[in-house]
Parts: sequence; C-alpha cells; structure tokens
Amino acid sequence: MEVPLLDLKAQYATIKDEILAAVSEVLESQRCIGGPKVAELEEKIAQISDCKFAVGVSSGTDAILNSLMSLDIGAGDEVITTPFTFFATAGCITRVGAKPIFVDIDPKTYNINPTLIESAVTDKTRAIMPVHLFGQMADMDPIMKVADKYNLTVIEDAAQSITSTYKGRKAGSIGTVGCFSFFPSKNLGGIGDGGMIVTNDEQLYNRLVIMRDHGSKPKYHYKYIGGNFRLDPIQAAALLVKLPHLNKWTEARRRNAAYYDKKFAGTAVQTPYINADCVSIYNQYVIRVPRRHEMVTHLQENNIGCEIYYPVPLHLQNCFSDLGYKQGDLPESEKAAKEVLALPVFPELTDEMKDYVIETILSFLA
Repeated sequence: MEVPLLDLKAQYATIKDEILAAVSEVLESQRCIGGPKVAELEEKIAQISDCKFAVGVSSGTDAILNSLMSLDIGAGDEVITTPFTFFATAGCITRVGAKPIFVDIDPKTYNINPTLIESAVTDKTRAIMPVHLFGQMADMDPIMKVADKYNLTVIEDAAQSITSTYKGRKAGSIGTVGCFSFFPSKNLGGIGDGGMIVTNDEQLYNRLVIMRDHGSKPKYHYKYIGGNFRLDPIQAAALLVKLPHLNKWTEARRRNAAYYDKKFAGTAVQTPYINADCVSIYNQYVIRVPRRHEMVTHLQENNIGCEIYYPVPLHLQNCFSDLGYKQGDLPESEKAAKEVLALPVFPELTDEMKDYVIETILSFLA
C-alpha cells in the first residue's frame, strides 16, 4: 500500500469542475489584479476569523513582511519569537532590519513558552511573534499580558492555524494582527502561493492595504516604501470554492487524529498534546518517537509519506549565526527537532490507510 503525506489530487477531484469554472470566470473577466474575487475572499476570511478587516496578500511570508513594515518595525528593533517554526517567521524579521530574539518552546505543544518571554524583553523590543504551530494556537493570555505591560505589538503567525481557537477566540483575532498562508498544503490551500492578514485596527488595515501595492495611494503617489504583495484573483477564486468545505475537511483531520491517538495509546509513540483551552485544526499530526532517523527510513521503505517539521531550529541555522546562539541555548527546541515526525492526516485518508501507517510504526518499535 502507498500512503502519501498529503494527497491534493484526491481533494481536487471532488471540486474540479467548480475550480475550473471559477478560474475561467476570472480569465473571461480579464480582471487579473485585485477585483471582486479578492474583496469577497477578504470579507469572508475576516468573518470566519472574528476580525473586522482582512487584506489579501501574495503569500503567508508576505503577510508577515507587510505586517512588520506597516508597523514600522525595522533597524534597531527586536522581535521575540520561537526558533521552532518555518523559516519565514524569523526571516521576515531579519529582512526588515530587525533582530529576532528566540525563546524556547513548551515541550508539549511546541509553541513558544510564554513564561520565558518577559525575561527576553529589552528597551529595543517592539513586538512578540507567537507561532500557532501545527494547527494549535499558542497560549495567548500570558503573551498578551506581557505585551500590554511593555506596550508591545503582537503579530500572530497563524500560517498553519486558520479557524483554530484559544478559549473560544479565533486565530488572528487576539493580537494586533494575524497572518495566514494559503500554501497548497494548508487546510485552506490555494493553487499556488497566497496569504491573508487580519486585524481589528482600522488605521493599521489602511496602512496594510497601501503597503501591499508598493506604498501607493493615490496611484503613482508614494507616501511609504511598500512592496508588491497583492493576492491574485485566480487564487482568490479557487479559495472561495474551497472555503465552504473548510470546516468539513478540518473535522475529517480531527477524526483522523483521534483515530491515531486511540491506536497509539499506551505505546512508545508520543501523540500530539492539545491544550484544553485550544481546538486544533491539525495542519500537521506530529508525533515523537525514539530512533526517529531509522523510523523515517522504515516508513519510506514501506511507501508511507512523512516529514520532519523542523530538523534544525532557527537559532542554529547558518544564516542566523551572527545572532550568537549556540547548541544547548534552547534545549527544548533542539530536542524536539531530533524527535518529531509528521504523519499523513489529510481529510481523504481511509481507515485502511491509517491502520497501515499505525501497524508499520508499531511493528518497527516492537
């Protein structure tokens, strides 16, 4: 049997005609930049995120970059974040000239440990950027308490967590701004790159809109130096087709996760820990296992897709060597990087496929 980590073709087959019709509508209109599809998607993403405003952008990375630029975070500033995340989190901080300050993770949730944040605050700190990793939101109340105490901006990197909740509140709605990704592998994935920024701050919203179009308003008049961060209407059209299915797909991921949890109970497999305050969307289903390197090889030999998110924490990446971090500085992130493994959890996964994954893992551990 073959079980891929993700099967986008299976999803596409169920909505192919709708996608083709939606894309064709954009092409027939020849409204290829901006337009009603982008505006409609913005309105709907704001709504499902319990936010007043949303700004469509070219990727999840550009959502973070635009947010930092629009908040005037730059040279000489520091942003506190996690090293256990995708590169874009810290990469964008560095690109605007600011300095990422890494603090370690909670070993159970893999999200930033809020108890370590306050000690990292300096007179140069401008923002905190928690990442809602693998579909589960960070512990936001203590993060917001520190932010309020020191008058800091909070940028939620919610690229993997659209519609996930913390104490009933949606991802992106708690901080100053929230950033989503529509990379094809996400729960709500486009047919290429795309992203969205949500906020409840009208003044910031207006700045974000200007900044995504080179900083221009009115046309050819530039108050700011922005970027080309526009969301393509073809992506918006495809996402509008997918959006009504999002809850159904996410519930299927939760069922798959629960199935794994039950079957792995009492074994050497450490299943995902979900904070009682959170509802995860399981963008990834990440386990911890002994002999992880050998396990990956075993799964691959048995035609089972898997992935390591993330093999090297950011504080140990070569491109951040100038920050001065060394092995042992952030032990929980470093330990997780050696042990975590993501398994297939996509909505179309069958019980037979899940059983094959489970049996293959348990037979190896035995």
